[in-house]
Amino acid sequence: MTSEVAKTVQQGKAILLQEADALTKMSLRLDENFSKAVDLMYSCTGKIIISGMGKSGIIAQKIAATLSSTGTMAFFLHPADAAHGDLGVVSKNDTVLCLSKSGMTDELNFILPALRERHATIIAFTGNQRSYLAMNADVVLDTGVDQEACPFDLAPTTSTTAMLAMGDALAVCLMKKKNFTDQEFALTHPKGTLGRQLTMKVGDVMATGEHIPLVPQEATVSDLILEMTSKRYGVSGVVDREGRLTGIFTDGDLRRLVQSGSNHLDRKAREVMTANPKTVSPDLLAKECLEILETWRITQLMVCDTEQCPVGIVHIHDLVSLGL
Repeated sequence: MTSEVAKTVQQGKAILLQEADALTKMSLRLDENFSKAVDLMYSCTGKIIISGMGKSGIIAQKIAATLSSTGTMAFFLHPADAAHGDLGVVSKNDTVLCLSKSGMTDELNFILPALRERHATIIAFTGNQRSYLAMNADVVLDTGVDQEACPFDLAPTTSTTAMLAMGDALAVCLMKKKNFTDQEFALTHPKGTLGRQLTMKVGDVMATGEHIPLVPQEATVSDLILEMTSKRYGVSGVVDREGRLTGIFTDGDLRRLVQSGSNHLDRKAREVMTANPKTVSPDLLAKECLEILETWRITQLMVCDTEQCPVGIVHIHDLVSLGL
């Protein structure tokens, strides 16, 4: 590592430690106002609205997104837009979180009287406890920092980190207060890995209809081979006259049959099948199906209804490709 690289790495470490120190100090100042803020948001019968200008506005958007994805409906309101008509979305049952390092942000303070007039509950994030914002809020959360990481103490850096962390603390405490579960989290993240693991079922990924390899019990081994080849699953189910699955025949069974040395092409499927094969329900979670496949070291499973009639087939590759 060159001296220039080492210098830059050291500077980076110092900035991270400075911001971490600011969060530690903020945590030590946390008091009953934080609990009051959580209670107000928990009992809010209207909307949770987050507002801030500039960099604080970007943090406000992130807090709103975090709240919305963890069981608390929230959205961002730009203070400048609010002053030009968007304030109409605010009602007396709403709780508004206002973010401002100085507590003197013109665009935000301009709408405070209107928020008070509408009897909205105001929670302030600010480092200035004597500011106009703080004096017009129902609850003030101290997000003050000694100094920004910016060498000129100007660019919002450490202060926005503090606001972001305070928003995370509120969101997580609300999750716990609401007993928000991972299943509920999955419903708001259906495309994420966790969402797929907790919501996607075998019925959502299985092949159905004519894609299911099936032959009747009286079919010959030749018929079995044709079915396995045409459907490309390396397996075929065997069903009785009522359409119930009675057995399964795999490419492994075929290899063992060929190795026995006799001509088996005219034998019946019921004679060479493996009876009572493992099956899964279409309502089983896809993640649990993958665990079954991996545990038994098999590559596919027939999917059957309550009458043991095949309704689909699922292959391990289909599950793995989903990132389960």
